[in-house]
Amino acid sequence: MSTPARLRPPVRDEYERPLEAPGELATEAPLPMARRVFAHGWLRKTLIALVLIVVWEIAARVINNDLLLPTFGATLTAFVQGVWSGELLAKTAVSMSVLLRGYVLGAGCAFVLTSLAVSTRVGRDLLSMLTAMFNPLPSIALLPLALLWFGLGTGSLLFVLVHAVLWPLALNTYSGFQSVPATLKMTGRNYGLTGLRHVLLILVPAALPSILAGLRVGWAFAWRTLIAAELVFGASSGSGGLGWYIFQNRNELYTDRVFAGLAAVIVIGLLVEHLVFDTLERVTVRRWGTQQ
Repeated sequence: MSTPARLRPPVRDEYERPLEAPGELATEAPLPMARRVFAHGWLRKTLIALVLIVVWEIAARVINNDLLLPTFGATLTAFVQGVWSGELLAKTAVSMSVLLRGYVLGAGCAFVLTSLAVSTRVGRDLLSMLTAMFNPLPSIALLPLALLWFGLGTGSLLFVLVHAVLWPLALNTYSGFQSVPATLKMTGRNYGLTGLRHVLLILVPAALPSILAGLRVGWAFAWRTLIAAELVFGASSGSGGLGWYIFQNRNELYTDRVFAGLAAVIVIGLLVEHLVFDTLERVTVRRWGTQQ
């Protein structure tokens, strides 16, 4: 049966449309050289560092008293001499050895507390109460007790380091665990994950940005606490760390060496911050898209 003509769809005649000659493509004007150069973060930070060095040099020359403020050149010379003689490297090795032990102990204690907090109600109350009591307490304030309990040595340093790392890391980790979506938690339970397996396989990967932030804060607290503690009683087994190096040279009025020791503290902090934590973030949370 044929379709009536009035119900048939209209048919358009085929035709070809000649292509127009391509005109000039609209392109954006290139960015100025200055903006392209300043687009690199490392270059901006380098320029800031150079400005600070220039300000330091000018201030030192205006004061014109090496006992109060040595020039950048004098400090750099003292730093190079300390590294070349091996004294500064030896002091750094002592400090880093103590720091790593205290940092690992503090991180382990924080993981245990937060695991208990997300698993049991008693653990949650315990973590909340302990952090409210001890987190506002400066680690260096516990130094007299550390001296009484552990004596003049590495034990006292480890005690204050654990206190410095434990609470900020525990708070950040617990906050990250609490922010894990409920559907993800239920997924883990549906697969039969409970207790420590649930924490390690579900909560830790999901809360990794908060955990890394806590590790950063804990590192900063531990590093400055160690230097401050060594300034007070840094000698341990006949040797001391960077804080003790600064304290000794201050007593002997070698201000350039004091600034060299402070420069070593800053350089180590920058290296750990950018080479360790930035790399760890780049290969984990940024690569996985959980952090911009």
